[in-house]
Amino acid sequence: MPELDFWYSIGSTYSYLTVMRITDAAAQAGVSVRWRPFNVRHVMTVQNNVPFKDKPEKTAYMWRDIERRAQHYGFHPRLPAPYPLPDLVLANQVAALGAAEGWSQAYTQAAYRCWFEAGQPAGEDPNLTASLEASGQDPARAIAAAQSEPVIRALSEATEEAMALGIFGAPSFAVSGEIFWGDDRLEDALLWAQGGG
Repeated sequence: MPELDFWYSIGSTYSYLTVMRITDAAAQAGVSVRWRPFNVRHVMTVQNNVPFKDKPEKTAYMWRDIERRAQHYGFHPRLPAPYPLPDLVLANQVAALGAAEGWSQAYTQAAYRCWFEAGQPAGEDPNLTASLEASGQDPARAIAAAQSEPVIRALSEATEEAMALGIFGAPSFAVSGEIFWGDDRLEDALLWAQGGG
């Protein structure tokens, strides 16, 4: 089965759209998805690419654009969602732990539901506990493990790998050395995967 790497960072607003639809879209395309959490805030800081800071017009457009696209997909977010996320790093450390243990998809989807549909910022309670429980994890164990040195290092290494691939934002998709950026490029990435590049 062709494979696609889904590079995402909990804290990316447009990733809500992809997180909620990639499973079905990939299944229909016959493409396997590998969930790859990374720290997009670090990437944007290094690259001096902070898209919405001190840009109220662009921020207003972003929320309206997400609202329109969500409506098209049949999603029902309550916007604007809390943004930016103070605990983005912890949210993604938990996702990195989940990637190693096989539950990152369930956790990430639950975290985005709580964040975008219930107004609970990811990476802190009540979102963090609810998302971990929804993914079948013991919150105390998972949060402690996510803050351990091996997981901190794993997220840092994944972030460096993303930058080495040329990834500069989330959501991004890597297929056979090709990078596709943005929720609106998901279908292009799946087509590329189907064709083997």
